[in-house]
Amino acid sequence: MIAAVEGTLVSRGTNTVTVKAGPVSLQINVPGSLISRLGHPGSTVLLHTHLHVREDIIALYGFATGQERALFEQLITVSGIGPKVALALLTALSADQIASGIISGNADLLSQVPGIGKKTAARVILDLKGKLEKGWEGEIITAVTDSDSDALAALTGLGYSIREAMQALSAIAQTEGMSVEDRVRLALQQLAKK
Repeated sequence: MIAAVEGTLVSRGTNTVTVKAGPVSLQINVPGSLISRLGHPGSTVLLHTHLHVREDIIALYGFATGQERALFEQLITVSGIGPKVALALLTALSADQIASGIISGNADLLSQVPGIGKKTAARVILDLKGKLEKGWEGEIITAVTDSDSDALAALTGLGYSIREAMQALSAIAQTEGMSVEDRVRLALQQLAKK
């Protein structure tokens, strides 16, 4: 198994990077959210990797941390979740947000990701909740309430990523009786500050 790759970033694509490690250049699939953090071609990068082998393909997946890689490896054990869907989850949400969604049983959060329906989100929660409760070392983010779920859907409908919308909503103090519209308005103000 190839546990990590360190080398020079040669090029960046939408969901792939090419890294020159010694005399070999490797194409590595990465979460879209990681690409901008890797720097420009010519910079040195270190990716924690997972080698995925099937009958028809051998692919290398890279992550910023070993914890992200471990979560990816847990996700692909779930029936119906392949590497592409697991990568889409890690692109749309941080590892801590995914783990929090699974531990809190928040299928609405997970189903916001393209390619993940309510049934698949419920299966992920059922299969991984116990495993993550025992061993997750990241930050557990508070569960998304129903009003947050509606506000999240509204913000993503306006073109914001799930990650951006979650960060904006978590920065707002939860006040009892606050309408979804008010939460969206305050979240938009948070997003405008960035």
